[in-house]
Amino acid sequence: MTDPTTLTNATESKQMSVSDQGATVWLTGLPSAGKTTIAYALAERLRAEGHRVEVLDGDEIREFLSAGLGFSREDRHTNVQRIGFVAELLASNGVKALVPVIAPFADSREAVRKRHAAEGTPYLEVHVATPVEVCSVRDVKGLYAKQAAGEISGLTGVDDPYEAPEVPDLRIESHTQSVQESASALHALLTERGLA
Repeated sequence: MTDPTTLTNATESKQMSVSDQGATVWLTGLPSAGKTTIAYALAERLRAEGHRVEVLDGDEIREFLSAGLGFSREDRHTNVQRIGFVAELLASNGVKALVPVIAPFADSREAVRKRHAAEGTPYLEVHVATPVEVCSVRDVKGLYAKQAAGEISGLTGVDDPYEAPEVPDLRIESHTQSVQESASALHALLTERGLA
């Protein structure tokens, strides 16, 4: 018969395993800042180390979880809260939830942070601080060109506000370093916090 103490100790050590520890890593920044690219590079590295990882891509969330929401301040807040709820649910179940989502308003991001704090779930806010001039040149989805041509309005950081985090857990200047360097800086932060 197995000694119950042995089971308890085994369970405790499993809970303490870094790869079993969930967390939400929210990458905020302007469109085309590099958030998603960095998130996928980090996800690949974490998976190789044995972590369970999900990337909650903002575009996919818009299509499936937040279909029907527009881009008013209220709709953006609702979208961020929905994503925050899913991220916390994943993170509280041992998944590293990487969230490359603009989340332009500080109060929306703070509400997500508070939800995580209330549940005791680790939460890191990362500001991918790429200047709008660089983002508009990258223009991955052609949004800046459409805005300049008058085809769309309400582009975050151009004709719609973006409230940059004042004190993020990490600020990445992706225009001055490679994707791998950015992902490594984020991995170092996770390691420092006992999450990687």
